[in-house]
Amino acid sequence: MGILTSTMPTLLDKFSRSEKDGKIAKIVELLAKQNDILQDAEYQECNDGSKHKTTMRSGIPEPAWRLFNKGVQPSKSTTVQVIDTTGMMEDYGKVDKALADLSGNADAFRVSENMAKLQGFNNKTARYMFYGNTASEPEAFLGLAPRYNSLAAESGANIVDAGGTGSTNASIWFVTWGELSTHLLYPKGSVAGFQHRFLGEDTVTDDAGGEFQAYRDHFKWDIGMSVRDWRANARIANIDVTALTKDAASGADLVEKMIDAYYRLDNPMQGEGRTVIYCNKTIQTFLHKQAMNAKNINLTLGEYGGRKIPEFLGMPIKRVDALLNTEARVV
Repeated sequence: MGILTSTMPTLLDKFSRSEKDGKIAKIVELLAKQNDILQDAEYQECNDGSKHKTTMRSGIPEPAWRLFNKGVQPSKSTTVQVIDTTGMMEDYGKVDKALADLSGNADAFRVSENMAKLQGFNNKTARYMFYGNTASEPEAFLGLAPRYNSLAAESGANIVDAGGTGSTNASIWFVTWGELSTHLLYPKGSVAGFQHRFLGEDTVTDDAGGEFQAYRDHFKWDIGMSVRDWRANARIANIDVTALTKDAASGADLVEKMIDAYYRLDNPMQGEGRTVIYCNKTIQTFLHKQAMNAKNINLTLGEYGGRKIPEFLGMPIKRVDALLNTEARVV
């Protein structure tokens, strides 16, 4: 999978190109600064309303040898159709009109006051990108973990078992963003995910039933995920975080497992898309320490967006706080 280039737009690209006054672009930029994965994820419009139908090739045809004066049976490939859905997240914000007007810039005041709600969208989006499960929550969307959650499944070929057996496990993810691999979805005919509408002035009630004038905002984010080719991603599962050491003398050897995961990818660094590695701060801390080890040649420190972060074979290792240290064992 290619690492540096991709032609698909990110969420920020979408708004910076299409929105005239830039207000939502600024909000999205603020969100992205607090969550690395939002800077990387690429978007594609659904091809069936709020659903996205993907035809995945499940078998490659092979030609037959032929003798003179003997024919061959034509071969054909086999495919399977996958349908991914989008979920709708919504929330409302309200700020006291008198207080907002007193600030001298009511619009800026509203944005400031609503940042906590916006951060809630941010946190939930990141969490469901990994752990969303439509089997238990059909109104949401299917994230990565349920797609790579069984060593016996076909996608289990791209799961590396780090050996943890308890419930203090974490994962490292290799995700390739691209049109033919992994991308996020937004409903057909809508904007790319995050939407905001200023509802104007309204009479609202406080917790005690008293009324006052307020400015109200409506926030909405329709989002889904499509993994068009599961071979483009890999998961290192069952990393027991309580057993990790900075020199890998005991516990999981993270570098060794990352090499295994790298070679599970289908044609790493050769196809379309950008491959990014994601882990939580516990894992990233140990990877950073191992990158400082003079004996290490696979982990290095690179600079991305003015920050020095670990990278592995040229792929940035980015932090996602939504990733847990309490994952159940993947078997």
